[in-house]
Amino acid sequence: MGVRLLVLTVLSVALMVVDARFTLLKPVRSQMSLVLMESYWITDLPQRLWQGVASQFGSRTELVAENEKLKTENLLLQGRMQKLAALTEQNVRLRELLNSSALVNEKVEVAELIGMDPNPFTHRIIINKGERDGVVLGQPVLDARGLMGQVVELMPYTSRVLLLTDTTHSIPVQVNRNGLRAIASGTGNPERLELRHVADTADIKEGDLLVSSGLGQRFPAGYPVATVKEVIHDSGQPFAIVRAVPTAALNRSRYLLLVFSDPRTPEERANDAAAAQEAEDRQNGESTAAPVTPATVPGTTPAPHAPASTPTTTPAAAPAATPATQAPATQPARPAAKPPVSTPAAAPATRGARE
Repeated sequence: MGVRLLVLTVLSVALMVVDARFTLLKPVRSQMSLVLMESYWITDLPQRLWQGVASQFGSRTELVAENEKLKTENLLLQGRMQKLAALTEQNVRLRELLNSSALVNEKVEVAELIGMDPNPFTHRIIINKGERDGVVLGQPVLDARGLMGQVVELMPYTSRVLLLTDTTHSIPVQVNRNGLRAIASGTGNPERLELRHVADTADIKEGDLLVSSGLGQRFPAGYPVATVKEVIHDSGQPFAIVRAVPTAALNRSRYLLLVFSDPRTPEERANDAAAAQEAEDRQNGESTAAPVTPATVPGTTPAPHAPASTPTTTPAAAPAATPATQAPATQPARPAAKPPVSTPAAAPATRGARE
């Protein structure tokens, strides 16, 4: 028994070293995930059964109160949605005026948390979406309140997500109030992030909202990350101590969102937007020029028909001139003004006749 225990111990240590140092066991782990998927489902079955029973036997008073609360929240959210729709349309118009890159709404997909890493020194979770669902390494993950982390390991039907509070994770952020940039790093505490290398004179204070800046080309810009909880200034230190609380419920959220961002670089997006704008301008130019050419053709065609009208206008010009000569005898003021109107019309006709 002692020899067997020693052999198994040495084998376990060797497997851990190989798994930590090399990538030889990744295919084995991917295949094992197919087998462990059933165990995840079985271990999660009691909780789902309990939730189903609890939801069936909920009291009527609690349901009525929750219904009223949801109705109130629904009305508030509808009002905010109308305002956001107007602001979104205004933003789109302003971006079109500035000839900036086209707006692309990020595609999201709902995922469910099915497991957590048992190691207390790492903050990782397992979700039920994998490589077969289009998940990629480094893909951002967020919940209803803010960013949670990114995908660090892929399997066919599951993925591992590294949370923001892990000690090996950092994310570029900026203060939503004034745009101050900083780096938020994990501390190993699920309720705390820390901003590194923030100048002691920086304009940051308690309650500031930190959002993703998008400078790392990994997380999309504008998503809430944390809220500043404490700022400690020390005159003897060049940097202030800034602690923040994540906005996402890292240890409570069960349903998550996978963000599928635009894979193009900013230069590619700018080039595509410029090409699209040029094609649109060219199309508008062609559409405006098309009605002009038919309009000019009919204007030029009556020239050949001008000589044809000379026989009708030339005889009319001679009788019209005689009343004009007799006008001083009768002195008709108004009839005398009519013949000069026809004389300019007769002038082009005579020119046409001469030609």
